Amino acid sequence: MEEKIIEQLNRIERYSMMAAKAMLTIDEAAVYTGLSKSWLYKATCNHTLPHYKPNGKIIYFERTELDAWMKQNRISTAAEADMAANSYMVGTTGSNGHRKGGRK
Repeated sequence: MEEKIIEQLNRIERYSMMAAKAMLTIDEAAVYTGLSKSWLYKATCNHTLPHYKPNGKIIYFERTELDAWMKQNRISTAAEADMAANSYMVGTTGSNGHRKGGRK
């Protein structure tokens, strides 16, 4: 029981220290993103994920760049798509009742 509590406290300490860092190691980036280390290695090799190698060996990731990368290719909700379609339809009709670029 006591060992389990110590293990949990150590994990909390690791996560707290990681939360305060701007630059993350590959292990920390894997925990932060939920991606496997092997996937991160492949993404850095393919240059699809921004990263740094200050000494040419150890890989680091900037937290803000990981956040921006994870926010790519946002998928709209059905309600947002409906609103966009309605806005488009309202905006395609001119003041004289004619559709822009076409006939009534």
